[in-house]
Amino acid sequence: MSENEKRTVVSGTTKMTPSEAFVETLVANDVTDMFGIMGSAFMDAMDIFAPAGIRLIPVVHEQGAGHMADGYSRVSGRHGVVIGQNGPGISNCVTSIAAAYWAHSPVVIVTPETGTTTMGLGGFQECQQLPMFQEFTKYQGHVTHPARMAEYTGRCFDRAMSEMGPTQLNIPRDYFYGEIQTEIPQPARLDRGPGGERSLNEAADLLAHAKFPVIISGGGVVMADAVQECIALAERLGAPVVNSYLHNDSFPASHSLWCGPLGYQGSKAAMKLMAQADVVIALGTRLGPFGTLPQHGMDYWPKNAKIIQIDADNKMLGLVKKISVGICGDAKASAVALTERLTDRILDCDENRAHRLDKVAAEKAQWEKELDEWTHERDPFSLDMIEQNKNETPFSGGEYLHPRQVLRELEKAMPEDVMVSTDIGNINSIANSYLRFEKPRSFFAAMSFGNCGYAFPTIIGAKVAAPHRPAISYAGDGAWGMSLMETMTSVRHNIPVTAVVFHNRQWGAEKKNQVDFYNRRFVAGELDNQSFAEIARAMGAEGITVDRLEDVGPSLKKAIDMQMNEGKTTIIEIMCTQELGDPFRRDALSTPVRFLDKYKDFV
Repeated sequence: MSENEKRTVVSGTTKMTPSEAFVETLVANDVTDMFGIMGSAFMDAMDIFAPAGIRLIPVVHEQGAGHMADGYSRVSGRHGVVIGQNGPGISNCVTSIAAAYWAHSPVVIVTPETGTTTMGLGGFQECQQLPMFQEFTKYQGHVTHPARMAEYTGRCFDRAMSEMGPTQLNIPRDYFYGEIQTEIPQPARLDRGPGGERSLNEAADLLAHAKFPVIISGGGVVMADAVQECIALAERLGAPVVNSYLHNDSFPASHSLWCGPLGYQGSKAAMKLMAQADVVIALGTRLGPFGTLPQHGMDYWPKNAKIIQIDADNKMLGLVKKISVGICGDAKASAVALTERLTDRILDCDENRAHRLDKVAAEKAQWEKELDEWTHERDPFSLDMIEQNKNETPFSGGEYLHPRQVLRELEKAMPEDVMVSTDIGNINSIANSYLRFEKPRSFFAAMSFGNCGYAFPTIIGAKVAAPHRPAISYAGDGAWGMSLMETMTSVRHNIPVTAVVFHNRQWGAEKKNQVDFYNRRFVAGELDNQSFAEIARAMGAEGITVDRLEDVGPSLKKAIDMQMNEGKTTIIEIMCTQELGDPFRRDALSTPVRFLDKYKDFV
């Protein structure tokens, strides 16, 4: 059968099995790759994946499959699809679907369910699968009859794209069988607009009188493929552009108006310029609370600025921050509409454009100089750890490396067109200061859900969607322990990626809280690890241990060369000091108070 024959969808009402209706609807939605672990619950449909031109990529753990579907979706702009066995296979996916929800990824999770004839009897692998995902899906389709298989399947794909988030397709396992008359629905995609005329005009009037406009470029800019339109708006205004938290790929770092990300361990330049804004355009961002918290000792959110928020979801407008104008619109179309309204107008901000651009350049230069000189953390605990590490030699002639120096060297060695995913944790969070990108769909993080074990499977999924692009993940040793088994997936199925593992022998983010708030009483924070490079080699990947700063960049370049030219996955294990960055949740912790006598020493 030719490739064209495989991808042709039957038209009109046709006799088929529900399994065929399910698979044909996948084909209609251009599904070519799925992630999961095979199971008897959907084996009848799985049997015809290959002749339909669909590859099922088996993983080691279903959570990894969900993250791979997320990464695939975020790079391709299309659906990511994950499937597993009913019961435990499906429950294993909850965390990864939650992460996809907060990343606004149109992931479709297919959840075969126990058969209708034994539901409620407590049979093998039986559980209520819809309640598990109700908090983390935009729509849940439960197939109520085999004849409605194509209808529900198509609706789940449509709703995932229209609402930009995960949907669940729940199918009783006996509904894959039988004979039905059905028609395969064609995908329905929204034609998104710029927003209402009134709100756009109000926003344009505010911008026309702004003295110091600032643009926050958010994830909606990436999802709408609106980077060029954001650039045009910024250039018309002469406005500095800051990235919303963990969306460092929403504006090109080489552009003179780019200032870096807000949020935890973001850019001081971005925050200082943000503090001066009199009008803020929040383009394609919900202005999440964690991404606008004070940082570096600065409460930078401009208290008196007029806020124009643009989001495709009207429920996000004014939810977190008080706004002056809310525009329910597509980031791309809205940016175009605002630029058109400003093109022939005389703008107040034109008068001080040169002075403003000088400020932007000066703040960026000062921040880059600070990063160059910020070679290690300076708090007393970190200084103690640095001194202690001087007496430890992990390898003959080697040394423990300062995380910030490592991150700077990795930044310098990044290849063009790179994709990077970062896990949760101390060093990974500090990486926010150092990761810069030239194009969208290049940076992936667990967003507000903040789960460990995210980065590595996500970059595997991204690589499946874009095999021509270099793919790198960052993880600490704690998070790596939750995902390293997917090394076998990348090796087994020839999906070459590069994983950077920061080996500092601790749960760093939480340990920092014990340093700052619990008088260095360390509980459950230490990790005694084996060599991750050796484990990688045992799994069939390449393993590199780095214990000299001058080897960081060359090791990354070597790994990328092997990835792109030899098809090899490489795990780079970097031996880091135990110094720690600023606490991750300073907003949520305080010095403890104890009342019982037996605990009074624990303050």
